[in-house]
Amino acid sequence: MSRPLHRGVSGGGRLSVNGPDFWDDSQMKDKIEKEDLERNRSPGDLTYSPTKFLCRILFPDNSPSKHNLGENGLLSDPFSPGTGRNRLKYALVLIRLSLVVIILLALTGSFWWTISITSSSRGHIYHGYRQLQEQVVSDLRDIGQLSLGATNVKDIEYCPPESENFIPCFNVSENLDLGLSKGEEVDRHCGPGSRQNCLVLPPVNYKIPLRWPTGRDVIWHANVNITAQEVLSSGSMTKRLMMLEEEQISFRSDSAMFDSIEDYSHQIAEMIGLRNESNFVRAGVRTILDIGCGYGSFGAHLFSSQLLTMCVANYEASGSQVQLTLERGLPAMIGSFNSKQLPYPSLSFDMIHCAECHVDWDQKDGIFLVEVDRLLRPGGYFVWTSTITNTQRSVRNKVSLKKWNFVQNFAESMCWKLLAQQDETAVWKKTSLKKCYFARRPGVGPSICSKGQDIESPYYRPLQACIAGTQSRRWIPIEERTKWPSRAKLNSSELKIHGLLSEALAEDSLNWNSAVNNYWSLLSPLIFSDHPKRPGDDDPSPPYNMLRNVLDMNAHFGGLNAALLDARKSVWVMNVIPTSGPNYLPLILDRGFVGVLHDWCEAFPTYPRTYDLVHANGLLSMEFGQHIRCPMFDLFIEMDRVLRPEGWVILRDTVPLIELARSHAARLKWDARVIEVESSDEKLLICQKPFSRRQAS
Repeated sequence: MSRPLHRGVSGGGRLSVNGPDFWDDSQMKDKIEKEDLERNRSPGDLTYSPTKFLCRILFPDNSPSKHNLGENGLLSDPFSPGTGRNRLKYALVLIRLSLVVIILLALTGSFWWTISITSSSRGHIYHGYRQLQEQVVSDLRDIGQLSLGATNVKDIEYCPPESENFIPCFNVSENLDLGLSKGEEVDRHCGPGSRQNCLVLPPVNYKIPLRWPTGRDVIWHANVNITAQEVLSSGSMTKRLMMLEEEQISFRSDSAMFDSIEDYSHQIAEMIGLRNESNFVRAGVRTILDIGCGYGSFGAHLFSSQLLTMCVANYEASGSQVQLTLERGLPAMIGSFNSKQLPYPSLSFDMIHCAECHVDWDQKDGIFLVEVDRLLRPGGYFVWTSTITNTQRSVRNKVSLKKWNFVQNFAESMCWKLLAQQDETAVWKKTSLKKCYFARRPGVGPSICSKGQDIESPYYRPLQACIAGTQSRRWIPIEERTKWPSRAKLNSSELKIHGLLSEALAEDSLNWNSAVNNYWSLLSPLIFSDHPKRPGDDDPSPPYNMLRNVLDMNAHFGGLNAALLDARKSVWVMNVIPTSGPNYLPLILDRGFVGVLHDWCEAFPTYPRTYDLVHANGLLSMEFGQHIRCPMFDLFIEMDRVLRPEGWVILRDTVPLIELARSHAARLKWDARVIEVESSDEKLLICQKPFSRRQAS
């Protein structure tokens, strides 16, 4: 656990150095003779130990006595009260020496490291060298901050206007310069220099988003980076159901030219064998991964049927599907199928949907379909809507027909069953029986992953060409799983798979229900009011829909998510499990929530201004309590980037870390209050981000 930091040297008294404080005359005589002998040795035998060298620099011999003895025969003590005037001098010298030693060690390490990897690729050398440089600079900056004190730390500056939609790790121009192509230039590359140490300001005409559910159907045009031409020329079905009306973009499903989302969802339900989309939950469907989601209209419609849809789409500099979907208050994050596995566990989603998502499923020997199979739960559904699936049209187009035949045959080789194909939509069902894989003819379809390959929760690992999840204890068909909303609790047998008892989850739920009640009462704007309330007046309760997008940076069991739903708050939660802690992400997804694995020393894959509330319980202790991998202030800059203006931050941690966090909040110009936690050695830090505007030029 971190300790409170204090400037200077505390305490006083005598410091005993290698033995008693008093020496008799015989001992002194023997010492003097020994030192004379050392002094008269030949120059070739004369050596200095590093310890003696440092001691002579730190504690020079300024006393009249040759052997640094006082008049009363006592050994002089550089830290004794008698030399109090020099204590500050010694401390400053020690700090300077520490900085020099750190620099020398870093440069030496960098030199030997560079020699040792000369056979590596140029990209790896560049990445490692820049990373080492950044870590050295970061360490020196932290040491300098502690030595100068908090009062001398400067406020952070604002980013230039071109950084309004900046996302670290997604720099297309830099990736192209590094020679990346074939879609990898828009992939996530969290190398050195990807962060910006400045605050991202909103656009000039930015407005606070409308509250849910109004904000689902109407957003402010100035809040997102999309041109009027992009609105009018949006191609996919879910994109084109929107209209530009003066300062707003409205999303409509009543189009005369195209089938409505309601009709489309109803069609999918019928193809599965259900009466309508409201019966998806009964069929075991709760979570849906929507690849290339357009602007989230499919998920927006299904939300009313208690279905939770996570949108994933490539990074886009303008007209971003992810940015507009999040602006509407719907789950979304940047992700692609180009080269790496998505940061979700195997067997995570009940349905995967692709409507004109621009993924070439027939490319790279079907490896993208293998990734879909990894993410699908047993018995889950894959829905593909494309002109390629229209068999009548494909017959007239040999290229499309070839693509369709490949996907159909490859899906069959993975034990998927084609349930139906109507117009431009096809629906497959993944097998619920493992024995199907072993019943295939030799050499047919992708092989089963070995134990070493079958990693349950990969973190941006290269795509694998083998079938994963077959060795998992979570291999349970969706029809046999607890139906929503009971799934949020999980039964004892399901909890046992994750090594939990029902009592543990019940206690966790009880604690979080109490915490959410307290949070909601604290999130009143009066907490930062300059005018005290009148005696006897109660704080007004914030409206149930004051928040919509919530980011839980250390979700643990997903208790905050469950408590917010129990309290009937109109929110969705992005449950994040840090890579540095225990992995409870499979449990969270099995509870019917959405979440992702993430390293908080890297930027989160989302656009600026996308969350109303950022929450972290114990994250600071996990990331900065023992082994520190990156500066804490970088994490706070990232919080500020993803937080909407007037958004909230709630941190709970140990007292020293909360005090340090409050100093970082002050640098970010956040309004902040520290709240005591009863019967605990922890505190709450409640912050609100101000609405800082950029002046129009």
